[in-house]
Amino acid sequence: MKRILLAAGGTGGHLFPAFALAEELKRRGHEVHIVTDERVDQFSGEAPVDAMHVVRSATLKGKNPLALFKTAYALWSGILQARKLLRKINPDFVLGFGGYPTFPPLMAAGQLKIKTGLHDQNAVMGRANRLLAKRVDVIATSFEEVKFLPETCLSKVRLTGNPVRQKVLDVKDAAYPLDADGQFAGPFQILIFGGSQGARFFSDFFPAALAELEEEVRSKISIVQQCRKEDLDRVQTLYEYSGIKARCESFFSDLPQIMSQSHLVIGRSGASTVAELAVCGRPAIMVPLPHALDNDQLLNAKNLEKAGGGWILEQKNITMTGFHKLIHQFIAEPTGLQKAANAAKSIGQPDAVVKLADVVIDGCD
Repeated sequence: MKRILLAAGGTGGHLFPAFALAEELKRRGHEVHIVTDERVDQFSGEAPVDAMHVVRSATLKGKNPLALFKTAYALWSGILQARKLLRKINPDFVLGFGGYPTFPPLMAAGQLKIKTGLHDQNAVMGRANRLLAKRVDVIATSFEEVKFLPETCLSKVRLTGNPVRQKVLDVKDAAYPLDADGQFAGPFQILIFGGSQGARFFSDFFPAALAELEEEVRSKISIVQQCRKEDLDRVQTLYEYSGIKARCESFFSDLPQIMSQSHLVIGRSGASTVAELAVCGRPAIMVPLPHALDNDQLLNAKNLEKAGGGWILEQKNITMTGFHKLIHQFIAEPTGLQKAANAAKSIGQPDAVVKLADVVIDGCD
């Protein structure tokens, strides 16, 4: 039995692959710990681990000397805290999934001569991972080409894909929901969500845009939408007023199941979302996060769009007219959606978690 420590930022994009790997390592009989930040609270019930730990960290922002000093102090405190944790756990391997909460445990592991690795979920290497890339023993990637991956690190790169949770693997073989004639058996099912933290834009634009459709079209649509708590009432009310059947909640524990029952997904294009869409084989309208420093979500989305599995609508350019045109197209020709679903599935990597687990266990030796 090996003892593995997984380090990840506290958002779903970093934690979901870590949880997926933890599930696989636990199946193999290994002990698994996760270290992250306080944002993990909303996901803690999903963590299949022996223990979860929180260490201090901070994100590098701006060039203000006082802010930089506070960040450096927080990271140094986190490294000291992580050293104490690592001495207590004594792991055989530490794997980081990105985000600045990864930085203190990986730095501490290097100081203590513990084997280390990174997994990067995106088509653009994250900033924390870039800082750590030259210090670790192995780097696992989700894409064949990763922007900002240091050339000096290419010899230690292993292409594994991005692990998805068991809940996603459980529905990966669900057939695309059309009837024998290639038509919607019931309403046109649309799932809308803006990432694990929700998105104000999704609550503002899409309900209003759908409400502006013709009554005949609105009557054929059914919506499941994740909203921030503060947006729930107004979004649900707008759907009810426009005659669109809708279920709005702030969090869905069964999101993969809902995805498998949907004809179309509308969402951001974080790495975990794109990986889950591909494994499930569901077409998507992707609205990449517009303020990401390195445009990682846009590059993630381009991989799915290039395969024919989705459509990119950049937030700065999105219009009701363009969105309505797509909805009319989908309702008129549902088989076009099924074709996109098959294209998405063609690039899915359901065995990514097995490959990554192999990399970790090999790295322990």
